[in-house]
Order: sequence, then C-alpha cells, then structure tokens
Amino acid sequence: MEAVITVIVLIFVLFLVLGAYATVKVVGAAKRGVDRTIEQARRTVEDTTLRAKSLTQAGAAGELADLRLRLRTTMRATQDALHAGVAEDESLRESLGLFQRLSAHGHELDDALRRLESDPDRAKLAERLPDLRERTGRIIKAADSLRWAAHDRARRFAEEDLDALSAQIDVEAGALRHWTTEPTSSAGAHTPPPAATPPWPEAPAPEGAASTGQTWPETPQSRTAGEPARPAINPPGPRITYPWQKKPRPESTT
Repeated sequence: MEAVITVIVLIFVLFLVLGAYATVKVVGAAKRGVDRTIEQARRTVEDTTLRAKSLTQAGAAGELADLRLRLRTTMRATQDALHAGVAEDESLRESLGLFQRLSAHGHELDDALRRLESDPDRAKLAERLPDLRERTGRIIKAADSLRWAAHDRARRFAEEDLDALSAQIDVEAGALRHWTTEPTSSAGAHTPPPAATPPWPEAPAPEGAASTGQTWPETPQSRTAGEPARPAINPPGPRITYPWQKKPRPESTT
C-alpha cells in the first residue's frame, strides 16, 4: 500500500514539474512575441517620424533625418536577405559575419546622427554634414554590395537548377512522343518483302463438266435447279381432337 501511495505522489510531482516547465516556456515565447511586436512597432514609428522630418524640415535637420532613414532601410534589407539566404546556402555564413561587423559601424553612426538632431549649434552641424554624408554613403554602399551579391548568387543557382530541369523535361517529352518519329531509310538499306496475301478462288466450272479445280464458295443462289427445295416450315400434322371439344355439326343440305 505504501508503494502505491509513493508512486502516486511521484506521478503527481512529475506532472507539477512538467506543468511548471510548460508554463515557463509558454510565458517565455509570449514575452518574446510581445517584445518582437513592440520592437517592430517602435521601428515603424521611428521610420515614419524620420520620413516626415526629411520631407518637412529643411537644412541640416532634414538631411540628418534622410541619412538615418536611408541607413536604417539599407541595413535592414541586407540583414533580411542574408538571414534568409544562409538557411539554404551555408557559404553565406562568412558574408553574414562581415555584415555583423558592418552593423556595428552602422549602429554607431545611427546613434551619432540621432544625437546631432537635437544639437542647437546648426553652424557646427553644417560643417560636419559632409563627413557624415560620406560615412553614411560608404556603409550603405558596402551593405548594398553584400545584399546584391547574395541575390545574384541565389539567382544563379536558381537559373542553373531551372536549366537542368528544362533539359530533363525536354528528354522526357521526347520519350513520350517517340511514336511520332518516322524511321528514315538510308541508301542501300534492306527493306523487308511485303507479306504474302491469300490467292483468289478460280471461276466456277461450266454446268455438267467435272470440277477439277477450286470453285467459288457455295451460296443459296448457286444451288442446282434439280435439287428439291426444302420447305421453310414443316407441314401441319393431323389435328388432335379432345373429348371436351364439340363434334362438328354436319352441314344441312336442302
């Protein structure tokens, strides 16, 4: 009895541990989902704000917003392209490592541009704009180079696979249409003789003469006149009279 109680207690504790573990995993996944949603919403708000500033503000403030928007858009597109491609092409691991090093410079530049947006010294800001513009262009160019190289590599692999698939389909289509290929006769090629056909029967011999050869098959019209014709229907037999039938009444003569 004590062993049964111990087993039940252990099972109950095991269920509690499994329930707690599942609860922690679910809460962690929900928290990550919420954090991801918040991050996406925050990024969308920042991009919208930067786009509005680049269109509405003039001078150094508007150009700073435009530089940040271009930098963030390019780095995000390159990141998505490399992460999507590395799942199918392991050779992109090195490119992804290079992009992570480039991302460190991008984040540093983005933070510097964000701090300069609230700088009250517009004259000093205007002096630093050419350097900031050149630095942003270098990072954007490097990110574009990585992204387009990954796109070209994926496109090349897709074209090679499509070429191989098209060649296989052409071979299969030719095999399916093999009956349409007519054999070409070359000079001096031996052609088989035509198949022998059965001979025609000879004409029927004259009436009264002995038949020595083959005759036409007998037909109903070819019967001789002396042969008696067979009746089509057998003649009726004597009529059977049953007792219950009335006797025929004799005809009266007058």
